[in-house]
Amino acid sequence: MTGYAMLRSGGAGNGGQTCMLRWSNRIRLTWLSFTLFIILVFFPLIAHYYLTTLDEADEAGKRIFGPRAGSELCEVKHVLDLCRIRESVSEELLQLEAKRQELNSEIARLNLKIEACKKSIENAKQDLLQLKNVISQTEHSYKELMAQNQPKLSLPIRLLPEKDDAGLPPPKAMSGCRLHNCFDYSRCPLTSGFPVYVYDSDQFAFGNYLDPLVKQAFQATTRTNIYVTENADVACLYVILVGEMQEPVVLRPADLEKQLHSLPHWRTDGHNHVIINLSRKSDTQNLLYNVSTGRAMVAQSTFYAAQYRAGFDLVVSPLVHAMSEPNFMEIPPQVPVKRKYLFTFQGEKIESLRSSLQEARSFEEEMEGDPPADYDDRIIATLKAVQDSKLDQVLVEFTCKNQPKPSLPTEWALCGEREDRLELLKLSTFALIITPGDPRLVISSGCATRLFEALEVGAVPVVLGEQVQLPYQDMLQWNEAALVVPKPRVTEVHFLLRSLSDSDLLAMRRQGRFLWETYFSTTDSIFNTVLAMIRTRIQIPAAPIREEVAAEIPHRSGKAAGTDPNMADNGDLDLGPVETEPPYASPKYLRNFTLTVTDFYRSWNSAPGPFHLFPHTPFDPVLPSEAKFLGSGTGFRPIGGGAGGSGKEFQAALGGNVPREQFTVVMLTYEREEVLMNSLERLNGLPYLNKVVVVWNSPKLPSEDLLWPDIGVPIMVVRTEKNSLNNRFLPWNEIETEAILSIDDDAHLRHDEIMFGFRVWREARDRIVGFPGRYHAWDLPHQSWLYNSNYSCELSMVLTGAAFFHKYYAYLYSYVMPQAIRDMVDEYINCEDIAMNFLVSHVTRKPPIKVTSRWTFRCPGCPQALSHDDSHFHERHKCINFFVRVYGYMPLLYTQFRVDSVLFKTRLPHDRTKCFKFI
Repeated sequence: MTGYAMLRSGGAGNGGQTCMLRWSNRIRLTWLSFTLFIILVFFPLIAHYYLTTLDEADEAGKRIFGPRAGSELCEVKHVLDLCRIRESVSEELLQLEAKRQELNSEIARLNLKIEACKKSIENAKQDLLQLKNVISQTEHSYKELMAQNQPKLSLPIRLLPEKDDAGLPPPKAMSGCRLHNCFDYSRCPLTSGFPVYVYDSDQFAFGNYLDPLVKQAFQATTRTNIYVTENADVACLYVILVGEMQEPVVLRPADLEKQLHSLPHWRTDGHNHVIINLSRKSDTQNLLYNVSTGRAMVAQSTFYAAQYRAGFDLVVSPLVHAMSEPNFMEIPPQVPVKRKYLFTFQGEKIESLRSSLQEARSFEEEMEGDPPADYDDRIIATLKAVQDSKLDQVLVEFTCKNQPKPSLPTEWALCGEREDRLELLKLSTFALIITPGDPRLVISSGCATRLFEALEVGAVPVVLGEQVQLPYQDMLQWNEAALVVPKPRVTEVHFLLRSLSDSDLLAMRRQGRFLWETYFSTTDSIFNTVLAMIRTRIQIPAAPIREEVAAEIPHRSGKAAGTDPNMADNGDLDLGPVETEPPYASPKYLRNFTLTVTDFYRSWNSAPGPFHLFPHTPFDPVLPSEAKFLGSGTGFRPIGGGAGGSGKEFQAALGGNVPREQFTVVMLTYEREEVLMNSLERLNGLPYLNKVVVVWNSPKLPSEDLLWPDIGVPIMVVRTEKNSLNNRFLPWNEIETEAILSIDDDAHLRHDEIMFGFRVWREARDRIVGFPGRYHAWDLPHQSWLYNSNYSCELSMVLTGAAFFHKYYAYLYSYVMPQAIRDMVDEYINCEDIAMNFLVSHVTRKPPIKVTSRWTFRCPGCPQALSHDDSHFHERHKCINFFVRVYGYMPLLYTQFRVDSVLFKTRLPHDRTKCFKFI
């Protein structure tokens, strides 16, 4: 305590004490550091030595801390799994390394191969470029050779003379006018299209006197005619309507002649003009008699011999139905063949020439001298004798019960009203038409009216007097529809009429109905026939008939469709080489300007020559296809073709006319997308398929997310204006082939069946060839026709739900077949297939062809169809009877003919032993 105090007080001894304190502190720190060093260095060494000594002293099996071998360590239970994992991983690493080295080697080889391929591609590109250059040079050389060796063809120059150009030098007498000296061909070149300019009659004085019904009907038909043009400067033909006049208007010949010569395009002589005088009454006067018509053609129903220029003027039928269409329901049927009266005649001659029977001279004596003035008295005596003999029931009346209709001198006046005359003609097998007694009267309106009425109701006309000029006589074969008998043979008329067989009589009646419908029945048919006559005479091809322009519905194609093995399995049926090239159509129709002088075929209802190339229509349109039917449709003349013969592949030989050919599928559908997609997929890989036209009959467009299958050929989805089964047969412009396979969207046909049907159709191109057959039957208790779908060896129809037919019939169905039939199809939403069978049988007079033994073709499990409705068959019964009324007879024909491949297995029921199969 004292020392410490002394140190703090700084006494004499403070310096030594401080040094001692510092030294002691240093010693403490040194010792502490040394101690820590000893602990940290030596203690671990001592511990290691101790533990090692301890471990060596224990038994080998009880070592705990000493080093152990690897095998001993793995024997420990909790590390055995880890060891196995280590070994597996090591093995996998070795394998991966080996595989990596192998892949590196493969990559190196592929790189070398790629380099080689690149070099090959470059070389191939160079070779291809050289080949293209060679081909281009070859084509250029070929064109040069063709240009050097062939003359260059160009369209003829269109000559348009001036308004005051008189044209050809006039003939010595206008009565000697013919086409070669009175018609200017330079205005009508072959490529002109036959433009026709129609004057407006209201702009001329005589137009105010025209019958309003005639004028309105004529104006209505000219507005819709395909040849009429408003450009008079390029017209080939000029048409003016001058009659019939209203009563009691009488136009002086001098006034009418002056007005005709003042027409803007008359050009001093009226060449290339047609003056039309239409008559509605039997007493129509010869309006153009004593009128100088120059070089203009005259078309009317009454002609005198001094006025008529054969081969130049036209005899037309009277305009009975001016503003109305004929009612097919009022027209009697064409069967039975024999009617109540063998023949009938009603008429009265108001003014006649002096009778040759007043002199006691025989027919032989009269023929040796000058021809008698009139045979009518001898005709009256002969016909009355036939009536009195009562060998056949006939009706002849030479005095009208009521006031006769006004008529021309020496002409037999009509008796009674039109309705009364038609009722009598409906009971007549033949209708006698006695021509005017005056030989100067070539044809009269009353005589033409009798002919019109007889054809209308199916009474076969018997014309007494061969000097008469029947309507369009130089183009129509009247001997196929009427009997023209010279008046001196009146005593043989009875024998002649009784000698006709029923089949010949029915054929004449059917031909007469065809002529009446086509050329006489309406204003359209009369005007179109006049133009067709002139166009045919000057050898200008008809304008092509229009096609239905397809309004395509855009759609997306999905993945490639698979092929159902059941559909694509052709079995052992080998149909010949399959065309594997891209789709192509049959050769396009090319305008043949020499068509009017080539060969043709005629049939029971055909007009001669090229005048009537299209059945039931007088405008003679040309089909835009590779082949055409001529005459009424039964004649078929292909344009172009192959030689065929032994050793040829069947594409060149089969059918004998088209070396390579495909067909188009037309499929009608209505809001059944799933069924449609399945049907389209089944067409994948179908040989000879050119295109699929899907007629979308629903106003609702397809679903936007709908994926259409890719079947290797184009699928055209066509939108329709309305929901109609008639859309199935529209001649769509997208159909580029002649052959059409009409098929329902739920039809289930194999590829081999379709190919076989196509092969058969190529051998019978004018007929319907299909799979499901049906037939019609007569219901005796109800006196009506029935539709029958039961299995039978006999058939008369092939359903178009799976059938081949020519595109030609699509034009006929849509534009030529009576509209009443299409209207009934729309009303019932049914019977379009029956209508097509009626049409083809009516045109060809041949039954359809059934292929294979298949009787049904619906796919199993498909949604409900229209044919499953209870009223379906009742409607089809009504359709058949209605169609018979429209056609006037039953056109369907029975057949037991069926075409099968020898590889088809046919199972016949035991009760059908009379079936016939042709293989």
